[in-house]
This record gives sequence, structure tokens and C-alpha cells, in this order.
Amino acid sequence: MGGTQDGPADRGGAGGVGAVNSGPAGGLLDVLGLGAVVVDAEGLIVLWSPQAEGLFGYRAEEALGRSAVGLMVAEEHRDEVLALFAQVMGSGDLWAGEFPVRVKDGSSRLLEFRNVRLTDARGDHFALGLFTEQTALRRVERDLALSVRLVEQSPIGLAVLDTGLRYVGVNAALERLHGVPADRLVGRRLGEVWPSSVIDETVERNMRGVLATGAPLLDRRIVVRPPGAPPGAEDRAWSVSLYRLDDVGGRVLGVAISVIDVTDRYRATREADRARDRLTLVADASVRIGTTLDLEQTARELAGVAVPELADVAAVDVLDAVLEGRPARLEDDGPAVIRALAVAAAYPTVAVEAADRPGEPAHYGADRLVTRCVRSARPVLVAEVDADALTRIARDDKAVALLAEAGVHSYLAVPLIARGEVLGALDLKRARNELPFTEDDVVLASELAARAAVCIDNARLYRQMRETALTLQRSLLPEPPRGLAELQVASRYQPAGAGSEVGGDWFDVIPLEGRRTALVVGDVMGSGINAATTMGRLRTATQTLARLALEPAELLRHLDEITSGLDPSLATCVYAVYDPAAGRACVATAGHPPPVLIRAGERPRLLDLPVGPPLGVGGVPFDSACVPLGPGDRLVLYTDGLVETRDQDIDTRLEALLTLLADEGDASLETTCDRLLRELRHPANHDDVALLLARVEP
Repeated sequence: MGGTQDGPADRGGAGGVGAVNSGPAGGLLDVLGLGAVVVDAEGLIVLWSPQAEGLFGYRAEEALGRSAVGLMVAEEHRDEVLALFAQVMGSGDLWAGEFPVRVKDGSSRLLEFRNVRLTDARGDHFALGLFTEQTALRRVERDLALSVRLVEQSPIGLAVLDTGLRYVGVNAALERLHGVPADRLVGRRLGEVWPSSVIDETVERNMRGVLATGAPLLDRRIVVRPPGAPPGAEDRAWSVSLYRLDDVGGRVLGVAISVIDVTDRYRATREADRARDRLTLVADASVRIGTTLDLEQTARELAGVAVPELADVAAVDVLDAVLEGRPARLEDDGPAVIRALAVAAAYPTVAVEAADRPGEPAHYGADRLVTRCVRSARPVLVAEVDADALTRIARDDKAVALLAEAGVHSYLAVPLIARGEVLGALDLKRARNELPFTEDDVVLASELAARAAVCIDNARLYRQMRETALTLQRSLLPEPPRGLAELQVASRYQPAGAGSEVGGDWFDVIPLEGRRTALVVGDVMGSGINAATTMGRLRTATQTLARLALEPAELLRHLDEITSGLDPSLATCVYAVYDPAAGRACVATAGHPPPVLIRAGERPRLLDLPVGPPLGVGGVPFDSACVPLGPGDRLVLYTDGLVETRDQDIDTRLEALLTLLADEGDASLETTCDRLLRELRHPANHDDVALLLARVEP
């Protein structure tokens, strides 16, 4: 038997059996240590394998020619073995089972046997015995049974691919995951089963890397649509691991794939991520929306938060009646007049051209979706926009064409509600974002709209109050004076920048007896309607006191007493009286920046005046100083809003004022006023400015 086993393998030519098995041992037979013995009809051993030597301890020269029963079987089992031998040799039936044998050292060993009759060319019979140690066989049987049951019954999809990446075997779980039966998988290449868009070069490269290195790839998450899934089926999330398979001798057999369906976990994780993103967006909105009380800026902030996280295009629309301070009452079948405040897009798109131009009113019929939103005070969701829906979204046919060109496929409008009043709507569209709006998006957009609506309403109310205060302020300022033969004057009032309240700055030019003229510039501390009201009272009081021909210091003393009883109760003021007969101006200040004197041939300078306290302090005297004024001389009176900034000290700013005035030369007073405001005042200044220039006529 030893020659039979070894000889053919040695004689195998290239490409024959010998070529296949020429590598290192490592098959199942090697694991089992399978031995063989051939016994002739007389019961004598005629062939003895090396594995038999390992199991029994007898070398071939010790075993060959001896009785197999006498050599291998204990005395008490000989009759039984002889009967089995006669049965196999007589009938030719296979006998299999376990049997205790005696080994060379006299001990007993339990072996698993397979015995079969052999016949040679002459018709002589022989008995072939194949045997292995029972413990090794049982271990292999247990491992095999366990492996088969695990593969067959495992909920994890398992597949084995050969080195050419062809399916060799799959379990039932993988059949279910793929949606393809095993007979359509086995023997086919990986790329023949899966679309090329799923199994690309990267996947095959990873598998070949595992085959080459033996290093596994574990828990790689992929999102796929199984090859056997019906049309329209949702994608599935799989956790895929790759392992190289080697036999016990180290020969590479192929690659094993394990697939676990983690779709539920993937969706839960994705929903958790979305929820976290929503919370982040809401938190971001709390910081970014309402940074100022400027209405348009607040609307731009809301639109900017909505893209691109929530929509590709966002518009903030407010009812025109709300902006004008009127009740927004919409009849069931009536149109809505809406004014867009802001439009934002995540990328350049013609959809922006379809939106209403910010600041311009647009009329929307009762059938339009935005009208329905503001009328019902409820969100309007169109998850899948069709041609009919576009006509109810856009303002006209041109806008419909633009939205269609932009690829708008989903629409959402949520109302802006503050203090129980519908202000307008947040209008959202998706085009490049392929996902339609969902109910979750409705909740998120409504949360953003609710937070932003309060800020928008605050900005709206502030604008109304500011416009009221500004109207009051302007109504209290004087008209350009007439009949001043001795003085030419120019004046400006500029309110604080957008988002700031109106202050209490004022100026006045008061004709007095004897051709004299009083020049007044003042600044009530504070802002809003109260400051404007106090300013009006002080201006009236100043006009009354001026006509009593009081000296500047005396007039300020009376204003000081009046101011202490007002709210706000502090103000600054500069009061000058020009007397052409005397050729001079007498000036007194109450906590106010000093006027500038411009005289031909000299550099402009600040008047050196006695420093008086602000009006309303009380108990501190005021002093006056007189300055000669001749033909062509100019006085510049101003409030601190012209020169004060947050990033430069007052001395630097006053020097800038003097430098600008020095450059003016013979420019007109009107030109000088405009240049001072243009170059000294920042557009975002939070303080208003009163400016008064006077020039002595020849």
C-alpha cells in the first residue's frame, strides 16, 4: 500500500496529479493522519504505510509478512476480528467502525477503521484497512458539523470566493440578503452578480489585497441596493468583513465574506445625526439671527441660516400691511401683498431670479401656496413639485420657467408668527439637494421661523418706533432761516445708523433784535422718543430765552434748571450770539465740544472757551467768552456724533476735523457740510449728528 500511495504521486507528470499535489502536505487526510494496511487472503500483511508505522509503532520491515491479527489485535478480540475479516473477504462488503488495537509497546489504542476487499488482475483478494485515531476523527467531525451548522443556520450572510473571485459557496442568509438563489451565484464572478457601480475597482482591489497579505478587512460599512432587489426598493446598509482562507498547510484557498445587515442601526444613526444637526442648526440660529434691530439684516440672517443645511434657496417674505403697521387681515378668497426682505441661495442658480426682488411688493392670488401659508398660519409642504405646483409657487409664467430650469423639485413654506400675529412666511426650495422635504424638515423650519419671527417683529416694531421718533425729531428742527443779511448758514441733521435709535441732537438759528443772530447746537443724552421730546422742549425754551436778550452764560443757567426737570435730564449745548455791530460772537458751552473758527489765512482752530458742565447737573456756574468775527470768518458748530468713534481717541478725531476744514478753502458751506459728514461719519455710527456752519457776509 505504501508503494501504491507514494508511487503514482512521484510519477505524475507536469499538469498531472503529481503537479497538483507537489506542494506541502496540508489536506484533511494529513490532519487525520490516515494510515493504510493491505492484508492478503491468508491474513498476512503485504503493504504497510508510514502512517501505520506512526500509529502502531512497527516499521515496515517489522510488519510486512506477519499476521495482521497476531500483530495488531489483542488476544481477547482475535475471534471477533477473524470473523469480520472472513465477512469482508467473502462478501466484499465494507465494514466500518471503531476498534481497539494493540500497539508495539503493548498498550491499547482505539482507532476508527474502514475495511474493504480489493481484487487484483489475477482475481486474488486482499483486504484494505484504512484507519485513524478516533480522537482526531471525532474532533474533525465535531468541527465540521459545527462549521456546517454555523454556516447554514447563521443569520450572518457568508460566502466563499476562490482566488479568481468566483462564488464557491453561499449560505441561506446571504441568499436572502442578495435576493439571488445560490445556483445563480456559485461559479460566477463577483462583477457578474453586482452592478459595476457597486462593485468597483476599489472593492476588487481590497479583496485581492486580502488574498495577497492575509490581513482581514473588518466591519466596512457600505450602502447598497442588493442585486435581486425589486425596482424602487430602498438601499440597505451592510457591515462587510473579508478574510483570507488558508488550508492547514498554508495554501491560499480564497476569500471569505461575512455580511451583516445593519440597516436599522444605520438608519437610527443617521436619524441621530440628523437630530444632532437640527439641534446644531437651531443653536446656530439663536446666535446668528437677531444680531441687530435692522429688519432687513435680520431677514438676511434667517435666510442665511436656512441654506444650505435646510434648503437650496430660501426667501423671507413679510406681509406689506405688517411693514406699514396695519393689521394683516386676509380674506379667504383674497390676494396677499407680500414684500420680500431677503433671498439666499446655496449656489448660483436662476431660481434666485424667480424670487421676488427684496424691497418690492408682490401680489399673490388666493390660490398661491405662500398665500395659503400666511392665511392659514400653517406650513405648506409639497414634497414632490410637479408642473401644476410650480404655477402655484411662482409669481408669474417667467418665474415658473426659471424654477423649472433650476430643477426645483420640493417646496416648503412655514409661517412667521410672533405674538400671535402672522408676519409673513419663510419660503424654501430644493433643487440640487435630491431629498424631498419631509415632516421632520417642517418641524425644523417651523422652529427656525418661530425663533426668527420674534426677532423680525422686534426689528419691525423698533423700525416703527424709530421712524416715529425720527419724524418727531425732524418736525422739531428748524426750517432754513430767512432774512439773515449778516450771516450765511448751512445745516445738516443725520440720524443714527440703521439699527440704532434716534437721538436728541438739534440745531437752531434764531434771529434776535439789533440784527444779532443766535446759533445753537445741542445734544440730549439718551435716544428714542423721550430724547426727541426733551430736545423739542429745550429748543422751545432756548428760543424763548434767546428773545429775552440774555447773555449766553445766563441763558445756559436757565436751560440747566429746565433740563433737570426733564427725562432725560442731561444734555450738552453750545450757544453763540453773533453781533455784527460789535463784530464779535459771544459763546458759552455746557459740556459740549468746542466750535471751530475758520479765518482766512489761518489754520482752523478750536475755540478756547470756559468749560461748563452739561445741562441738568445744576449748581455749577457758566461763563462766556467773546471772539472777534469779521467778514469771511466761519464758525462750525457740531455734536459729538460727528467726531467720536469707538476705535480712535477724541483728540485724533478733532485733528481730522481741523485738517478737513483747512482743505476746504473757499468751498461753499453746503459743500463743506456734505464733505464733513461723508468723510468723518461712519455709516454704522450709533449716534446722530447735528451740524451748523455760519459765515459772516461782507
